[in-house]
Amino acid sequence: MSFVRSRFLAYGVLLGTAGVKILTSDDAKKVYTHCTAAVMRGVDEVVKTYNLLKENCDDISADAKEINEKRAAEKEARMIADAKAVLAAAKHKEK
Repeated sequence: MSFVRSRFLAYGVLLGTAGVKILTSDDAKKVYTHCTAAVMRGVDEVVKTYNLLKENCDDISADAKEINEKRAAEKEARMIADAKAVLAAAKHKEK
């Protein structure tokens, strides 16, 4: 049994050493470089999409704020007109 374990240990060390050599080879570095470049391009596209979405949301928010301010001004103008009408009616009844 110990011979089998020793053999597996030897295979593991051999495979590990070969794996390290493969992972540090020039070809592997080229693959890492190309993968990293692809990820960076992907990040750039995500950032562009995020910025576009943020700009659209900011525009929508500004437009909504403007609509609400306009509605509030119209409501205030109606309330003033109604108050003037009530005052005018009250003055008319006094006469």
